[in-house]
Amino acid sequence: MSYAVIQSGGKQYKVKSGEILKIEKLPNSKTDTKIEFNDILAYGDNKVIEIGSPTIQGAKVEANLIKNSKNRTVLIFKKRRRQNSRRKNGHRQEYSMIRINKIFSKDGKILSEAEKISKPTKKDSEKKELGK
Repeated sequence: MSYAVIQSGGKQYKVKSGEILKIEKLPNSKTDTKIEFNDILAYGDNKVIEIGSPTIQGAKVEANLIKNSKNRTVLIFKKRRRQNSRRKNGHRQEYSMIRINKIFSKDGKILSEAEKISKPTKKDSEKKELGK
C-alpha cells in the first residue's frame, strides 16, 4: 500500500489513498473542491521509500475537501486558590476534513488511487427491500 507524508498547517501527516482525515483549516476553501498538496516530504510503499531534502520536487497529493467545521469545545479553566480569582474560557479549533484521492510520484506517475465512491440509487434500495 502506497503512502505519502505531507505537510499542511505546520503539521505532518502520513496519508494513504482513500483515507479521510482532519487537518488545520485551509484558507479560502469551499466544499467539494479539489486540493493539491505540493509539500511532499516522503512517499513510498512497503519495499521502496523516496525521501526529500526537505521536499520532493514534482510529487503531489490530490484530495477532495469534504467540509469545513469546528472541533468540540476545549474548556480552559484557571483558578488561583484563596484569591477569589477564577477564569473560564472555551476554544473551538477550525478544521478541514479531506479525502485523499491520488498520490503522484516526482515524475508524474500515479502511485495509488482511491476507489470511486458510489452513492446508493433507488434500484439498490429496492433490491435490499425485496431481499428481506
